[in-house]
Amino acid sequence: MVFPRKTRLRRCLKLSAILALLVFISSLWLRKYLWSAILWAGSDEDPPTIKDCPGQEFQARLLLMYLRSSLSKSGDDEDDVLLEPYLQSWDQLLSFMNSLGTMVSFFSQKVKKKVTLVQELSLKHAAEADGKNNAQHSALQKAFRSIRSMVEAELKAGVVNFSQRTDSGCRTLLRLHRSLLWLKLMLEGLAGGPDADGRYKTPGELSRDAYKVALAPYHHWVLRQAAELVFIALPDRQYFLQLVCAQHQEEATPIMNIIIQALTVVHQRTQHILAQHNMLELP
Repeated sequence: MVFPRKTRLRRCLKLSAILALLVFISSLWLRKYLWSAILWAGSDEDPPTIKDCPGQEFQARLLLMYLRSSLSKSGDDEDDVLLEPYLQSWDQLLSFMNSLGTMVSFFSQKVKKKVTLVQELSLKHAAEADGKNNAQHSALQKAFRSIRSMVEAELKAGVVNFSQRTDSGCRTLLRLHRSLLWLKLMLEGLAGGPDADGRYKTPGELSRDAYKVALAPYHHWVLRQAAELVFIALPDRQYFLQLVCAQHQEEATPIMNIIIQALTVVHQRTQHILAQHNMLELP
């Protein structure tokens, strides 16, 4: 004979066991899902959702490829950023900026000059390391391999000035680093959902919000006013969606999120390297 109290206890124990099993299975699934997402974000294969967009210079697939290629994954460089693919990713980001109209090109030209300067300084370092102005192929082999190597080489050469403005690669990289944050924050806004009233912020509003965080603290008044004109002139959200070959927000968000993940890792690694050498406030 089974007493009612024992029967209830057994039922409770069975129910608890079932619940525990469900929680365990769910946790395994969640871990597997998250781990798969991490591996996918760090793999060399392009996600199936990103494709080439015919008839335009900016290609999200290429941007993602260069960003991933810049993230060293082995040895002493596992927390570093490889310089050549990093600058190649900037070529795509510049194409993205230029596609937004002539007002934005005013700023993109400034960014392009910084990218070109870092490239030139890298080749100059290569020529000096070679001891003579040798063939370009030989020079490229000895150019700055990564952001960390550039920082360390310029510090060793004494070309980084912490009290006054110079045209060092480190100072120029810091400006690119801040611009990268602006673009990342803007993309995060574009990938986000509507507010409590169901309204999506315009690209101009999102760019303004990102600018206030990433760039405005370092720009003088005239440049900040010029930036306001750029924000007003930005195209609508649908235009941005089409830049990643999407017609709807639901289609564009996953693509943007993948790019944002890669941008975030590149930004974090660069931030860490610059912070290690007290370079986040170079004049």
